[in-house]
Amino acid sequence: MNYAEKNIGIYVDADACPVKQEVMDIAGKYKIDVTFVASYNHSSDKTYGGKWVFVDTGKEEADLYIVNHVNKHDIVISQDIGLAGLLLRKNVIVVTPRGKQYTEANIESALQFRYLSAMERRSGKYTKGPKKFTAEDTINFITTIEKILSKVAGDFK
Repeated sequence: MNYAEKNIGIYVDADACPVKQEVMDIAGKYKIDVTFVASYNHSSDKTYGGKWVFVDTGKEEADLYIVNHVNKHDIVISQDIGLAGLLLRKNVIVVTPRGKQYTEANIESALQFRYLSAMERRSGKYTKGPKKFTAEDTINFITTIEKILSKVAGDFK
């Protein structure tokens, strides 16, 4: 199946994405175009391939670019729950680098948890940051993306 003919692409919120090479490997296997979106202050010589778009360093600039350029059925790789909430309304598939797929069924609880965590931080309670990214997280990511692409291929037959 040619995903490009179906106008399906992958967008990566690239500033802190630990699975850039895995995204390119999968995209190459399925012949899917990849667009990495990063702020100028995260530019480097290592681009992994794909198309790179650099945006201003404002807090939401990469998110705004992605929201304004994705199409229905595109896949976005991001750990930003707020961005995921916006994209799901556009029928975009959202997966975290750890392999969690955000859906209509789980986005509300994720947004609620994010809100409660922010309230705790504002009240002076500081919790640990995210767990260290592991090889198991990478495997979960690859497995999730492979399942999604297999399902997408079946949907277009």
